[in-house]
Amino acid sequence: MGEALKRRLKQARFENPQHEAVLNLMVAAAYVRARIEQVCAEHGITEGQYNALRILRGAHPDGYPRCEIARRMIERAPDVTRLIDRLEKQALVERARSGEDRRLSITIVTRKGLQILERMQPAMNAVHHELIERMPDRDARELSRICESIYDVEE
Repeated sequence: MGEALKRRLKQARFENPQHEAVLNLMVAAAYVRARIEQVCAEHGITEGQYNALRILRGAHPDGYPRCEIARRMIERAPDVTRLIDRLEKQALVERARSGEDRRLSITIVTRKGLQILERMQPAMNAVHHELIERMPDRDARELSRICESIYDVEE
């Protein structure tokens, strides 16, 4: 094991199996992210914007307040407000005031935002299919278990 990583990093040895595993995880995550970023770039948005649009699609037509979008992001964005501002400038989302609390702004995905997600879906499906072909179900479940053991700590 570790031959692909050794070739990729041009490194012959690792401190221990855990060090090698973490480096493998980082290289694999970078690979997946690059593939997704490529699809996003082809549609004029970033990976973070895609993630926010997906979240808002799940809440459509109601939308979510900014704090709920931030809580659901795959990668925690340091400034969700600016991310939403950029989506709003592209007319992919709109903001509305909550009927219950006028101080609360609700972000809603627009028809244009839903259309861009629909246009992106075939390419995203192709990326997911490429990854799925390389990973049997048993390995996928084990990878999920390991990943959760790494990041599922009390905050």
